[in-house]
Amino acid sequence: MKLRSKLFISSCIMFIAPIVLSFLAFSFIMDIQIASMAKVYDVDEKMVIKYINAPNVLMGMMTDKVHAELKLVSEDTPEMFNFDEYLDKKAEELREKMSTLTVYKNGYITYTSSGLTQDELVQFVNAMDFSQDVSDVGLYKGGDYQSLVRKITFHDDAGNHYTVLIITSLSQGIPELKEAFIQAVIAVVCVLILTGLFLYMWIYGSVVKPVNRLKLATNNIKHGNFDFQMPKPGNDEIGDVCKDFEEMRIILKQTAQDKIKSDMEEKELIRNISHDLKTPLTSIKGYLEGIMDGVANTPEKQEKYLRTIANKVNDMDRLIDELTLFSKLDTNRVPYAFDNINLKWYFDDLCDEISVDLDAAEVGLNYNCHTGDSVYVPIDVEQMKRVINNIISNSIKYKEPSRKCVISIDVYDEGEYAHIVMRDNGKGIGNEELPHIFERFYRTDSSRNSSMGGSGIGLAIVKRIVEDHKGKIWAESAIGEGTTMHICLKISKDMNNG
Repeated sequence: MKLRSKLFISSCIMFIAPIVLSFLAFSFIMDIQIASMAKVYDVDEKMVIKYINAPNVLMGMMTDKVHAELKLVSEDTPEMFNFDEYLDKKAEELREKMSTLTVYKNGYITYTSSGLTQDELVQFVNAMDFSQDVSDVGLYKGGDYQSLVRKITFHDDAGNHYTVLIITSLSQGIPELKEAFIQAVIAVVCVLILTGLFLYMWIYGSVVKPVNRLKLATNNIKHGNFDFQMPKPGNDEIGDVCKDFEEMRIILKQTAQDKIKSDMEEKELIRNISHDLKTPLTSIKGYLEGIMDGVANTPEKQEKYLRTIANKVNDMDRLIDELTLFSKLDTNRVPYAFDNINLKWYFDDLCDEISVDLDAAEVGLNYNCHTGDSVYVPIDVEQMKRVINNIISNSIKYKEPSRKCVISIDVYDEGEYAHIVMRDNGKGIGNEELPHIFERFYRTDSSRNSSMGGSGIGLAIVKRIVEDHKGKIWAESAIGEGTTMHICLKISKDMNNG
């Protein structure tokens, strides 16, 4: 679930759930308390529900049964109001209903269960207007007393006048209602706490935990540790951030590994350049000292020394050119000039050109083009020439001294691709080294003797140029038999030159 949906739902829960749950809790509590009131005070539950919001009326109804009994006794056996034992029994019943009993006989108080003093009771009674016949309803007394009074007046056979008062104090309230209110408040507080805990745990699991994981991940990255993995993210916005963070971690890890590899390659390059520059420089220095010291004391020797110096300078120049080119290829700064070139014509001309140099180096060349005149390939003429020359140079560099070096070039039309196969009969490459020959600065001759030389980036340049032509290159080799290079270039559907 998306985080915005969770926040919306949590907002709704925050407002709706406490109201609904509090209402249910309050209803449950009131049902219990109403049943308790009806049982304790001997009042019908329907009447309790009806007058729950009018406690004065309800408290008056509580004494209905006792009032009715006292009135019946006053009519049948009024002399019972002279016996304290009977009056104590009725006072106890009224006490359970939060009321008191007071009996007046001929204007004097003969019995009371009220907590008021004699003077207070007289003052209270004198303040009542007993001229009103309110025995069935009760007379409300306000002021300091806040009471509901129910009155019974009668005469006995001897002519004595009795006034019986049932006094219910309204200031005390109904305990069950107070208890219901307290329980309702507790229930509301519990509902709010439980709702808050639920929302906290829900949001904590959705927001805080993932954020803590992100914080831990940032600390790992800050200290250069990329070898951790983000936990499985959820299907929300923070989950999307975690997924992006995991992708970032992988990229940063790869970048760090690439940097380490690049730093090692740069160090290797510096060593290679130092060696490959120092070797010709040492030779140049030796030949120059020979000329200056008079060792080359004939024109022929001087010419030989100068020619050797010129060759060494050319080697250095080639090395610097290779490094410059590779730097441009590595930063995509080589301006390719692609043309739709006839493949057969291109290789016919190229092999004619390189055959002269190969003859001079006593290297054999076997060239066969197995395509027609209608095969065109989009290539950069100069860069593809560099590819072929670099492969040939590599074949010559690693030739087998015991036999004449022979290089074969075959060109095939394979439908969508033109397949160029270049074979030599050199030393070959071992299976453990073959997968690495196109890597930057990789060399199969770890000894770096002067006869091999090179920067170790020739085949890396070849691979990059071929890939920039949307082509593929791979190698096959066997120790002692030679190496075969395969180049595939996509054939153009447009057969027009240029």
